[in-house]
Amino acid sequence: MSILFVTGTDTGVGKTLVTAAIAAVLAARGTRIGVAKPAETGCRFRRSVLYPEDAATLAAAAGSPEPLDLVCPYRFAEPLAPALAAERAGVTIDLDALVTALRRRAGTLDLLLVEGAGGLLVPLTRSATYADLASALAAPALLVVGSRLGAINHALLTLAALEARALPARGYVLNRLTADADLATETNAPLLRALTPVPCLGELPWLADAGELLSALRAEGDADTGTREGARAAARARLAALASACLDLDAIVGRG
Repeated sequence: MSILFVTGTDTGVGKTLVTAAIAAVLAARGTRIGVAKPAETGCRFRRSVLYPEDAATLAAAAGSPEPLDLVCPYRFAEPLAPALAAERAGVTIDLDALVTALRRRAGTLDLLLVEGAGGLLVPLTRSATYADLASALAAPALLVVGSRLGAINHALLTLAALEARALPARGYVLNRLTADADLATETNAPLLRALTPVPCLGELPWLADAGELLSALRAEGDADTGTREGARAAARARLAALASACLDLDAIVGRG
């Protein structure tokens, strides 16, 4: 059983993009890959049902036939930490059941990618954070660092939190968040390498069409089925190529 927990230095730093790219390239290589987004907030209604866009994106990238209810068992409309969103919706997140289900799924796969929400210490329940989920799964963490001013502090704090909880950090990926180059984005990579022994496992460039790629994966829009499937296949191929070119995949999956 192999599980990799993908967390971030904050919300909006590119966890879904990185996780989708890893899933796409591994699926293309024939790896039995699974994805999970245990709880997703800020979901919109589609056909009267809350639709988890991030989870749908991951499932499409992995080519997963599993139903979204399995990929993302908890979904909420309000864009809040899952613990609070669940309380406000009158829902109890059962951490033990969640861990059991994820471990059962992982037992049938070569690798299960589990994407968190926001950062490492975002509360999943009132008594458990995503760090506790990773610990219960005995899963190493891959940290996605949004490359911008403040990234050094956020990255080092998250890595320190992982170390304090005896959670192994497999490495981190730097993700360029804007097209604008500044002194911070130009120096984040060498400074992080100098400040932590945790390895950098890749750097993603700014992608102007990242949003379009992720939308194409989850087949949004009014196009006919053939057009949607073609767009999804093209997006999956683009992400796989990106992962192959920019990420140390052997190290990410634990072969390095």
